[in-house]
Amino acid sequence: MMSNLFSSFDPSSSILNIPLNWSSTILGLIFIPYSLWAMPSRWILMWTLVTNTLHKEFKILLGQKNSSGTILFVSLFSLIVFNNFLGLLPYVFTSTSHLAMTLSLALPLWLSFMVFGWINHTQHMFAHLVPLSTPGPLMPFMVLIEMVSNLIRPGTLAVRLAANMIAGHLLLTLLGNTGPSLSLSLLSILIFSQILLLLLESAVAIIQSYVFAVLSTLYASEVN
Repeated sequence: MMSNLFSSFDPSSSILNIPLNWSSTILGLIFIPYSLWAMPSRWILMWTLVTNTLHKEFKILLGQKNSSGTILFVSLFSLIVFNNFLGLLPYVFTSTSHLAMTLSLALPLWLSFMVFGWINHTQHMFAHLVPLSTPGPLMPFMVLIEMVSNLIRPGTLAVRLAANMIAGHLLLTLLGNTGPSLSLSLLSILIFSQILLLLLESAVAIIQSYVFAVLSTLYASEVN
């Protein structure tokens, strides 16, 4: 029995005071060895097609000079999408619904981009603070606005992913808790609506992983 609506997102399962729910974050790694020794299946071929497509798209965003960095963002997409899909399974903790997880991904990436850009491309970073054709009196305000927009980037990345994952799970939980009190006819409608919501959550899991990876790639391309 849940003590409150958000208790399903609490990492409460533990053995010897060691939290076990966060272990779901590395469950996606068990699929990697299987793809190395098993015969190629349709799922492996489909995933290879997805990663190759992402590699080509990220290479365009980063440019040919920095195309070697695309493997980082493809791996980031893979990590997030595996965790998002694992969170749709019953009794599996959704780590990407916590800011502790999403900030741990977004903040180091943003800090590394900023440190690299300000050390190696200082003039380029200063030029980004003032857009082209900005009137002279508005330049101080534009610099302030651009600085604030840069500072909130890791927060927006983290909150966007966590909020979208929490919203869908809460809706599924709210509708599921009403099942025992419904009649048989209404229960069938509820089950059908839950299936549709689960399909929608599957699409959200992919889209939010893609958005996180693409925005990270765009932030990296701006410092070069």
